[in-house]
Amino acid sequence: MTQPLAPLHGSQYQPTWTPLDEYLWHSCDIIADVLEGHLNRRPLIATTARLDPGEQVLAVGPGQRQTWRALGDGNYSHNSVVAFGNPAFVIGSMVGAALGNSARRRQAALDAQPRWVLDGPGEATITPRRVHFRHPTAGLDLDWAALSEADLAAPDVFQASFVNTHGQYWTVRIHTPWASLMFVLAAINAFPAHPRLLARSWLPPDFENRCAAMGRPCRPATDLALQRHAT
Repeated sequence: MTQPLAPLHGSQYQPTWTPLDEYLWHSCDIIADVLEGHLNRRPLIATTARLDPGEQVLAVGPGQRQTWRALGDGNYSHNSVVAFGNPAFVIGSMVGAALGNSARRRQAALDAQPRWVLDGPGEATITPRRVHFRHPTAGLDLDWAALSEADLAAPDVFQASFVNTHGQYWTVRIHTPWASLMFVLAAINAFPAHPRLLARSWLPPDFENRCAAMGRPCRPATDLALQRHAT
């Protein structure tokens, strides 16, 4: 009798391979070259970002910037109504004004609460020492050594905090498939004892096994990063 849940004859489990996996595989290759000192064999990559002399581009790709900030400061326009006429008209005008003021006050209070605000799409250019995010109004130039914090909020979300040139503390996110690459470069430069780096959790736990199962073994970037910390 045929078992409906039994695997087909001769079939074996085939691991999936996603577009993000492709970026992670290349990220491991780039990180290994960085840590082994083999950047001279990396290909030349075109970018419109302004580079310092000798600065080498490791990757370029799409991104979305988000900023943790409030949309307002709690202030709102209070409408004072002076009405003349019959009592019903006066009362109606005053009630309408009060309701309008209440709605504006509630909205102003909501706008004063920080939240993740989407600033828009752009292009991320990644080098061994920084990421340049090109955007017409919300560009970023994040030097790894200047960051106060760095982390992976998700496999494709790099999060960083820093003090800008005006002395203001900012926290931003860049949604990009190169997020893990950006995190590791930031960590090995400025946060070598970062828990995520030491725990190897910047890669999915089964990633290296899936690479081997797909016939595309990845370079030992996690081990090299740990060795860098040990030395």
